[in-house]
Amino acid sequence: MFALLLAVILLLMAVQIQVNFSKLLSSENTRDSIANFLVINRELTDANIGNSRLPDSLIADLQKQPFTEAIGTLEASRFKASIESNSSRFPFYTDISFESTPSDFIDVNTTDWHWEEGESLVPVIVPTQFLDIYNFQFSISQNLPQLTPAIVKMIVFKITIYGQGNKTEFNGRVVGFSDRISSMLVPRSFMQWANQKFATTALANPSRLIIKTKDPSDPRLINYLSKKGLKTDSEKTRFSKFRRIVDIAVLILGGSGLIMLIFAVLIVTLFIQLTVTSCKPEIILLLTLGCSPRELTNLLLKKFFSPGLLLVTIGTLATAVLQYISHYLLQKKQVLLDPFLSPYTLLVACTLILLIAAANRYSIIESMNYTKKILPKATNGYPNETKEESVTA
Repeated sequence: MFALLLAVILLLMAVQIQVNFSKLLSSENTRDSIANFLVINRELTDANIGNSRLPDSLIADLQKQPFTEAIGTLEASRFKASIESNSSRFPFYTDISFESTPSDFIDVNTTDWHWEEGESLVPVIVPTQFLDIYNFQFSISQNLPQLTPAIVKMIVFKITIYGQGNKTEFNGRVVGFSDRISSMLVPRSFMQWANQKFATTALANPSRLIIKTKDPSDPRLINYLSKKGLKTDSEKTRFSKFRRIVDIAVLILGGSGLIMLIFAVLIVTLFIQLTVTSCKPEIILLLTLGCSPRELTNLLLKKFFSPGLLLVTIGTLATAVLQYISHYLLQKKQVLLDPFLSPYTLLVACTLILLIAAANRYSIIESMNYTKKILPKATNGYPNETKEESVTA
């Protein structure tokens, strides 16, 4: 009975831990809109250096994967460009390159993200990391003033584009800061127009992709990227290691519980059979006196099933207490778990009750069938005979 109780607790804990971890990674309350978008490129080595383009077949195959919700390309500029300040208060000049991606993959919500041919102002999205580097490194070393995001958005700078013997100048303005993509972004319409007019290289497949995934810690995603020689920001996929640890722990926990459950049920089954066999004279007497075999079977079922039902109930309550304690302790660390057991855990508990009931019934019927063999031939047909037939026997 103790082994059966421990097996029930281990199995229910394994199910509940898996449910808890899945909710922590994929629930709406904890979903990370930054981590769910991954920028993917080839992992450069000595063997493939200079060949960073991603073929169409790889892009199509990535699109079909179960962990991919949507996929977009990062189109790179194929022209030379520079940006410089229009103000002597913030002097700077640098060569620059741009990228563009569909608007659905941008984490900046602004109505200024558009451009049409003929417009002189180009909206630009810069990585938040760029501003941090300027404020805490470059401005200090160059004795320049630090800038807040609001101030940067007010600054208008000059963008110069070179290519095919042409040169064109635009005004640029930062309309937002991205934590998702670490490159200077311009609208897709501007990029396509500029590449067509100023491109100095031929059109080629993209070297970087951005995918939207439900779960960046999905082991299938990590294995796929490793198999295809691709890489992404390891910080966004860091939970994959934790998931593997949790999966191993759940496997050990559930496996141990399942093995203990099997042995416990076998021992209980043998105990029932031995008990019924040892009471063979009393059972024969009861049948001879007119007790219905079905009633006798139900009586034995109630006797042996009640302890099993009590043990599953105790195991479920113990798991519920552990779940509430986990909820209480982790809540202090801003990790939100449900205080109550999940429906899946309760479903497993009900399944265990049915399993124990089925094992008990099988053991009792088998034992009763064995007892039947020593009864007079008139009782042949048990255990499906009626009460009147038993009286006759």
